Amino acid sequence: MKKKEAPDIYLAPTNILFLFILGGLMALTSLSTDIYLPALPHMDVELQGNIELTITGFLIGFAVAQIFWGPISDRIGRKKPLVIGLILFIIGSICCALSHTITEIIIARVIQAFGACVGPMLSRAMVRDLFGRAKAAEMLSTLMIIMALAPIVGPLLGGQILRLSSWHSIFWLLAIIGVVMLISFKQLPETLPKEKRLQTSVWKAFREYRLLLRNTRFMLYTLCVTFFYVGVYAFIAGSPAVYINYFHVQPQHYGWLFSLNIVGVMGISFVNRLLIRKYTLDLILKVSTTIAMLGGLTLLMLVKLNLGGIYGVVIPIFFFFAMNGVIAATSTAAALDLVPEMAGSASALLGALQYGSGIISTIILSWLNNDTGNPWNMSWIMALFACLCALTIWIKTLAKKTRG
Repeated sequence: MKKKEAPDIYLAPTNILFLFILGGLMALTSLSTDIYLPALPHMDVELQGNIELTITGFLIGFAVAQIFWGPISDRIGRKKPLVIGLILFIIGSICCALSHTITEIIIARVIQAFGACVGPMLSRAMVRDLFGRAKAAEMLSTLMIIMALAPIVGPLLGGQILRLSSWHSIFWLLAIIGVVMLISFKQLPETLPKEKRLQTSVWKAFREYRLLLRNTRFMLYTLCVTFFYVGVYAFIAGSPAVYINYFHVQPQHYGWLFSLNIVGVMGISFVNRLLIRKYTLDLILKVSTTIAMLGGLTLLMLVKLNLGGIYGVVIPIFFFFAMNGVIAATSTAAALDLVPEMAGSASALLGALQYGSGIISTIILSWLNNDTGNPWNMSWIMALFACLCALTIWIKTLAKKTRG
């Protein structure tokens, strides 16, 4: 029997507003990191510490908090956790702005992340509340296009703020954005009705994570996006030093190079909305992860042979990063479709591993402490985990053929 699709809420008069609120929630995480990337080299000198750890602290808070927010949202609905999360985000942003030591800002970033994580996690769950597998993937691709504006605007805006003020002003701006998002929640509907909410206690709901971890098909999709994001965060954390310190790009111009990749994400995400209507999610994932792998390996080769200068870094990274929207949207939709009765917990676990994976790359880069910005360390991390990302989908394909 064909699976019945959930009603299409986008036929409602508030469709565009709802779409942009969800896109804004998903973009908040990227903006929280991307907007201050041009300031990282300056902050490293001023705070006298491994500044990459501010990204690590954010990712630790982001990953841990989702584990708790997922079951809570399945129990009490999606909207209340969003409100609480935004309040925590605003408090964390203010604490970042008031920080004067590396320890203070790392702690503040953890608080900020505890609130920021509810945005993308519950946005995914809300989409799954309302749509089936294919339609959810299409909607997530649409949201990826909207949220892609954050990493385009973020570094450019952060670079311009640095020309007029200090990095503290960047975090004051994030606090203001958080307030605006909080006000917009009045227009956001509750997508999980009471009759569909988890009836057991929240603590019993944590047992769902054990079931999810044992679900091989769910975990292969989850590991696919997890491995990919290790490479993504290697670029996010490593590129400021690579472009600004190694290739001597001015901080206010760093955003243009970063934004180039996001244009690729937006373009491919738009194409993905069309591909989903014609091809299976597994086929799309096989192609996109293979392209990301080839981009990572090309980057590694060009850096090792010292070919192409800055273009030998920018061009292969473009092809790697452009697959972000496809891999994230399709793997997420495919994973959540396997466990619709645990959408909140599944989205939380997926998000925790996806964004928590960046802890691996940021700690490695901080440990190697490559202040000169030599692109080698960033390159091998991206190449290695792009290969692992592609491997998970091919393993799933082979396992499916074996069962058949």
